[in-house]
Amino acid sequence: MVAPPNFEEGQSTYRPPRFNGQYFGWWQTRMHDFIINEDSKLWDVICDGPFVPMKVFGEGTKTVPKKRKEYNGADRKVVEKNFKAKKIIVCGIGPDEYNRISACESAKEI
Repeated sequence: MVAPPNFEEGQSTYRPPRFNGQYFGWWQTRMHDFIINEDSKLWDVICDGPFVPMKVFGEGTKTVPKKRKEYNGADRKVVEKNFKAKKIIVCGIGPDEYNRISACESAKEI
């Protein structure tokens, strides 16, 4: 893929690629690779939506979402994946794009 003309940002393995409002396909490919490199499970969260810890309710026939205070360590680790994915995406966009996605609850929604 050829870099867009007048591209000002250098390459970094520590920061996500920055979207400047142009060349979305180029940025998208770079962001995908950056996220997969960070943690491949983050890409699952972006594609499939966040994990919601569930518990069995009643006589074992119905499941309902757990309340935050009922989360165990494993639940918290998996739930945090959504917030990490959101953070990476938000760090890779500018203020104009941020205004469009600021109300989104999940990385998939963004």
